[in-house]
Amino acid sequence: MPASGSSDGVQRKPNRPDRGAMLVSLLAAAAVATSSYAEAQSGQSAKARAGKFPAKPVRIVIGLAPGGATDIVARALAQKLTENLGQPVIVDNRAGAAGSIAAALVAKSPADGYTLLIVSSSYAINPGLYNDLPFDPVRDLAPITLIAEAPFLLVVNPALPAATVKELIALAKAQPSALNYSSGGNGTSGHLAGELFKSLAGVTMTHVPYKGAGPATVDVIAGQIQMTFASVVSALPHVKANRLRALGVTSEKRSSALPSVPTISEAGVKGYRTGSWYGVLAPAGTPADIVGTLNAEFAKVMQQPDMKARMAGEGAEPIAGTPAQFAAYLEVEIRKWAKIIRESGIRGD
Repeated sequence: MPASGSSDGVQRKPNRPDRGAMLVSLLAAAAVATSSYAEAQSGQSAKARAGKFPAKPVRIVIGLAPGGATDIVARALAQKLTENLGQPVIVDNRAGAAGSIAAALVAKSPADGYTLLIVSSSYAINPGLYNDLPFDPVRDLAPITLIAEAPFLLVVNPALPAATVKELIALAKAQPSALNYSSGGNGTSGHLAGELFKSLAGVTMTHVPYKGAGPATVDVIAGQIQMTFASVVSALPHVKANRLRALGVTSEKRSSALPSVPTISEAGVKGYRTGSWYGVLAPAGTPADIVGTLNAEFAKVMQQPDMKARMAGEGAEPIAGTPAQFAAYLEVEIRKWAKIIRESGIRGD
């Protein structure tokens, strides 16, 4: 009798799907489902990220070595911004070529707000000193905000027979080129402060460059040099100890550290204003909303009492301006120093 289910008497196994093929099919289906879910989640995350800045760490690049005034300011800002933004803000020192290496790096970075540049007053001086900068300081970087200004003090050796700016000018005119002034180096802010003074006061003096602002001030105290334009912080202890005499402050307003010392402008050199300053820039083309966010965050940090105290310790006054105001400020600074450099024949080292 034929086996059940067979017409030819041969017993056969029931017709079942191949287990290997079934496993492959199930895995493929699972992969498709997982991929679809991941794409959906990715799309949602992308939308969320697009509406919130920052969504990852922010890098602040500076063109100077660690330990200097710009580095100290940058690190203080980075710490506060990390707390406020909820994302790490990292300082990246790229020293060299008078800050040009750092500026060129940021200029070529993606314009997304995640790579920023903190500069000092040398940023506006360099275009007049160097013809081969690897970036355009106006077109390649977008201003975020001016952070702070730190004026200089015009100080003289107490033995010099000049107790005021007007007396110093009279002495310089009576003895053309006899007075010397020191600076921290050729083309530095202190050097340019002296050249601006010569130009606006109509006097001639001899510049003596040193390898650093410290030695430049020490020789004024020693009487080897008659005068210098020193930072308020470094000069103040010597002024109080009567080792230096302060004749004027280079800012637009008097310094809270020495309120009895007039500005050089009000002391007789109309329109005189200079000093160190710090500002923040981003790559050109950074979206306006991100620029606005960064501007607001930097302004918030600079208005915090402990940050104001920190800036005062560096002899600086916090400033919280708009990107447009900083752009106009840069334009004036670049044009001003280019003129002074051209007229005085200064060359970059």
